[in-house]
Amino acid sequence: MVALNFDRARPEALLNLNEVPELRSWSRENGTLRLGSGLTYAEVMSGPLAVEMPALAEASRTVGSPQIRNRGTIGGNLGTASPAGDALPPLLVEGAEIELASVRGTRRMPLTEFLVGPKRNALADDELIVAAMLHPSGEPQTFMKVGPRNAMVIAVCSLALVADRERGEIRASFGSAGPVPGLVVCPIDEADAFPEQVAASSSPIDDIRGTAAYRRHALRVLTRRALDRCLAAR
Repeated sequence: MVALNFDRARPEALLNLNEVPELRSWSRENGTLRLGSGLTYAEVMSGPLAVEMPALAEASRTVGSPQIRNRGTIGGNLGTASPAGDALPPLLVEGAEIELASVRGTRRMPLTEFLVGPKRNALADDELIVAAMLHPSGEPQTFMKVGPRNAMVIAVCSLALVADRERGEIRASFGSAGPVPGLVVCPIDEADAFPEQVAASSSPIDDIRGTAAYRRHALRVLTRRALDRCLAAR
């Protein structure tokens, strides 16, 4: 829709997938959480899903206006593949895989492989994003975002973090600080050095929303705050 508004695309036809019930559902089976690509941000940010995926719920609350949250979907964020996509870091820190379907069948691939560049993904021309599959860690996690204002804003940078005591590691994923959202992992006993590690793993650019130096600084600050929040959760 952004491309249409800016007259960058004029497709011959548009398909409304919001009314396909199979894409709007979510389920859990044998520890695997299946998030239909048609789930809206409004549906993710409250109720049982917010308990299963608290960082994703936090991210969903920061997306646009109520109208956008009622219409925008997880699949839309995946399809756009923007480095600033708010839903992507929370999915990355939980090791999400993406289910794709076409008349040729279905396939699954890690989200780290699905995102191949700025606004580019591995989706074939005849494929549909069906769902995101993951095993929720159940560990303390959070999402944070920096922008020129508190709402209805594209992130200058964002961060999702999980303090996974069961695996003995910390996982963080950042947005708007590289060509694709980045994923960084370190042992939990090296948490003090993690903010610098996250900043060093980023590759931000200077643009109208912020400088590369500011983004790296913001990532350090967000990582420290997220660590304080998650490590104090138990």
